Amino acid sequence: MKAAAKLQMGIKYAILLFSCLVILFPPYIIVVNAFKTKEKFHASSAISLPDSWFYFENFVKAFKQASIPLAFSNTITIIVVTLFFNILLGSAFCYAISRFQFRFQSFLVGLFMFATIIPQITTQVVNYKTIMSLGLTNNLMGPVLLYIGADIIQIYIYLQFIKNIPYELDESAMIEGASLIRIFRSIIFPLLTPATFTIVILKTINIYNDFFVPYLYLPRAQHVVVSTSLMRFFGNNSGDWQLVSAAILIIMIPTAIMYIFLQRYIFAGVTSGAVK
Repeated sequence: MKAAAKLQMGIKYAILLFSCLVILFPPYIIVVNAFKTKEKFHASSAISLPDSWFYFENFVKAFKQASIPLAFSNTITIIVVTLFFNILLGSAFCYAISRFQFRFQSFLVGLFMFATIIPQITTQVVNYKTIMSLGLTNNLMGPVLLYIGADIIQIYIYLQFIKNIPYELDESAMIEGASLIRIFRSIIFPLLTPATFTIVILKTINIYNDFFVPYLYLPRAQHVVVSTSLMRFFGNNSGDWQLVSAAILIIMIPTAIMYIFLQRYIFAGVTSGAVK
């Protein structure tokens, strides 16, 4: 019995070790190649260590060539505007769905779930024509308009929180003469802070890492974002992979810091909504 338990434990640790190696291997490749010279990169394998860990010229070149300050500025603009409208519309929608009874209530929620099973590639032609007809191609507000839509995860988290806010709070506010907008603004929304924090983090990471939408709708150089800035290191037949690795490390810094310091809010918000 003890031998079987030890074997089972050994298999678990072997699987965990293998999983760690699989997860850490891509970051390892990025890190070691970011510190290699161009000659060293082409003369050695991708997994070999650099000659020096103090070779920072790749980072300087990547910072300038990728226009990192402009890319961060455009990305932050898109994220801030998107989050403002996304949180406002998403929380208001969930408040209306959870607090009021009306026809097609369940149908509206079902539409969000149905949209998740539709492959996004099938809607890209319609989306592009819509954005183009609004004159928002080559405009930062084009991707913002696409990102504003609330997703099913956001709807689910908000609904779980709102349903567990006692309706007596609404009734007490109504007796005092508060309007529905005042109730939502002063009572409901402040109580949604944990859920809002979680949604802000998840939405920010999703927009920050998205490549397809900015690449399609923001082709001009002045509209570069962090994801499309990596394309500046590639030619028709080749790419400067050591510069790409350095740029990736620079771009990863904000999301890594965000995740390290705010991961407890992600887990707390999601699990709290699930338990409630």
